[in-house]
Amino acid sequence: QVQLVESGGGLVQPGGSLRLSCGASGIIFSINAMGWYRQAPGKDRELVARITSIGRANYLDSVKGRFTISRDNANNTVTLQMNSLKPEDTAVYYCNANLKVRSWNIAMDYWGKGTLVTVSS
Repeated sequence: QVQLVESGGGLVQPGGSLRLSCGASGIIFSINAMGWYRQAPGKDRELVARITSIGRANYLDSVKGRFTISRDNANNTVTLQMNSLKPEDTAVYYCNANLKVRSWNIAMDYWGKGTLVTVSS
């Protein structure tokens, strides 16, 4: 059974920083991409940042230059450094991993339970 566990959410003032971390554990053969999604109240879930197994990253346009995603393949962790936070970044942030449990399995998406980020003065 695969688990993704996020940490690092909280309340921060506009212009502040937060660091989100996510670790994948359980029976894992390989992990393709890992990423962070977010969902604000009344809105659809959207991709914030994603990083492949070889370190290629892509970002939501509105967070480019402010957020940085990184990954530790040896420990199956992904981190999102969020700087210059804005009130519109307020959302529940979800960790995602596209992975294989066994070599013969197809890759599937797994999700964490989410961590709340609130940007407010």
